Amino acid sequence: MIIKILGPGCASCAAMEDAVHAALARLGLRATIGHVTDYAQIAAFGVLNTPALVVDERLLVAGRVPAADDVAELLAGHLARQDVAR
Repeated sequence: MIIKILGPGCASCAAMEDAVHAALARLGLRATIGHVTDYAQIAAFGVLNTPALVVDERLLVAGRVPAADDVAELLAGHLARQDVAR
């Protein structure tokens, strides 16, 4: 799983990363986490408000920092959709 946090590197971006790490730990998952700070790349995802969370090139949330439990639900849902697609 490849996770990208989109945003300028602000405190909200750091909070998003913390929530992602906590969610991964709760789910017992590993992922590669990267940051995208280039506004053109951020806009390519259709994001107008940051921070945003992208998993495997799919935008899951933008414009807010969800709680770790919410991130865990988003990640679990993403994985379930991938399993159905196979």
